[in-house]
Amino acid sequence: MSLRTDDPASVSPTPPSFARRHAWIGVLVVGAALFLAVERTMVATGNPNFVPSSILLGAAIVPAAFLSFVYGRRLPYDVAAPVVATAAFLGGVIGTVVAGTLEYDAQRDLGFLPMVAVGLIEETSKLLIPLAVLIFFRRYRTASDGLLVGVAAGAGFAALETMGYAFVTLLESKGSLIATVDVLLLRGIMSPAGHMAWTGIAAAALFAAAQAGWTGRAIGRFVGAFVLAVALHTLWDSQSSLIGTAIVAIVSLAALGWTVHRIARGAGLHGRRA
Repeated sequence: MSLRTDDPASVSPTPPSFARRHAWIGVLVVGAALFLAVERTMVATGNPNFVPSSILLGAAIVPAAFLSFVYGRRLPYDVAAPVVATAAFLGGVIGTVVAGTLEYDAQRDLGFLPMVAVGLIEETSKLLIPLAVLIFFRRYRTASDGLLVGVAAGAGFAALETMGYAFVTLLESKGSLIATVDVLLLRGIMSPAGHMAWTGIAAAALFAAAQAGWTGRAIGRFVGAFVLAVALHTLWDSQSSLIGTAIVAIVSLAALGWTVHRIARGAGLHGRRA
């Protein structure tokens, strides 16, 4: 019997299996090994046909591993794996397309685009798929479900955005593999503290508001979570140094951890290992 609520009085969810809890390690290790194999072969042979595979693997490994890590936590998830995978794929494609279009139109009309506008547009675009899940899958109505779907949508967005930056770097550097790999590694490592954390925080509050029947207090909490996501995004984009970005990353991960703690406490898991 699946758990349908985050109410403390509910029966505690079945602890995830050992394989599920540690699947992220396998995803990370296998993904890194494949990336190194492709990258080394590309360097040794000088064959540009390996560039797309290198960019794809480099951009997707860490987001996929972090998504697996979140899915392995002891929270009352009830979202089917195909829905999570679809959220990641469509969250990336639709999110980047909508955000790119709106940013282009806004910049064309205004002549410039403030950092806060970028954060607002992208955070809104990434919530389209979580919102669609709420509309078309009415069985998913808990904050934990929203957290998982939000992290998945953020993972897809982060991976496609990283692929775009890596491709542009490859062109602008006139084929420099070192510069391209540097972009993949830096953006890949930082991705859990960026789009994945921000969308996870906002989507968790969105689903909690739906579960609460869209009460004023629940909607207010969602608005607060969304504003926090936009603010963190804006601060991230405004940084001119790696240290500044690292500080924002730490705050973002702390906010995500606090969100997980609240969900665990609401599900009666406070004091237990999540």
